[in-house]
Amino acid sequence: MRKSLSLCWAAAMIVSSGHAFAWDYEGHRAVNQLALISLPTDFPAFVRTPEARERIAFLAGEPDRWRNIGDLPLRHINAPDHFIDLEDLADAGIALSQLNEFRYSFTVQLAAGRAAHPERFPTIDPEKNKDHTRELAGFLPWSITEYYAKLKSEFSYLKAFEELGSPAEITNAQANVIYVMGVMGHYVGDGAQPLHTTKYYNGWVGENPHGYTTTRTFHAWIDGGFLSKTGGVSSAALAPRVKPATFLSAPKNSEGRDPIFVNVLDYLAEQQAKVVPLYALEKAGKLNADGGDFAAGRAFLETQLLTAANLLGSLWLTAWREAPPDVYLHAQLLQRKAVSPTPTP
Repeated sequence: MRKSLSLCWAAAMIVSSGHAFAWDYEGHRAVNQLALISLPTDFPAFVRTPEARERIAFLAGEPDRWRNIGDLPLRHINAPDHFIDLEDLADAGIALSQLNEFRYSFTVQLAAGRAAHPERFPTIDPEKNKDHTRELAGFLPWSITEYYAKLKSEFSYLKAFEELGSPAEITNAQANVIYVMGVMGHYVGDGAQPLHTTKYYNGWVGENPHGYTTTRTFHAWIDGGFLSKTGGVSSAALAPRVKPATFLSAPKNSEGRDPIFVNVLDYLAEQQAKVVPLYALEKAGKLNADGGDFAAGRAFLETQLLTAANLLGSLWLTAWREAPPDVYLHAQLLQRKAVSPTPTP
């Protein structure tokens, strides 16, 4: 189960009790920048301006910046949005195929599972749980799915304003699209950091027959320490490997559930399958920046950044294409036009 996360930026890669940010800011920026490259040429042009591209890249770090103050209500809603400990679901007797797509219904589902299997979950120390997050398994799949729906809404009402709105309304609606695109990219990027899908998020815990690292700085090292020490993150260098964004259709295992939610669950399950290979790379010395052969370690993490960018671009593309007409707003704008043919500045 994930603990509250805090990273002391002033002390290089020193992690306090909790878990570290997924990808450093440069990694998150790269995911958003690479996702922009993946978009087709007919995607709305206002997203492609230099100003919009920079704004979307900057917003990749926004949810982590929300962590920089200690207000408990903000920590309570923000911290769990960045991860999902999939082992906790299994311990609660919840299969991915049974996972409720509604966030608050899931909390009830998880609480029931924890109550049915108390022996599988450690006792929670109230003094270490002031933000009331330790009883949670994380909300990452819901974070991504909900931001996708928000983006659909932004595109829906943008279309109405483009037809009947004022220039100022169109500009504001476009700015909202850019904001949601940028922020949602953070969570998709989180999902491609395998340590954000597992209870082994910061060093191996429990039985350890393979002797994987138990160091409490492992998460921060993967987030950015290793990449920084071995050449940094360059979206330009990775750009030739970007796959074109694709429309996300309903997976065969949707079974009536929200298709985006199921796509996201499949994505996160695929990343969790890379947790053991990541630990094996560390054990083999492939994540050691101080000499030796670290090419395999870099290749692994670069592939993860590209994986996130591919899903993110595909989510943006699908939201744009799936955005329905905003019938209510369109009717309101028609009424306004009937009263005043010239849109309000």
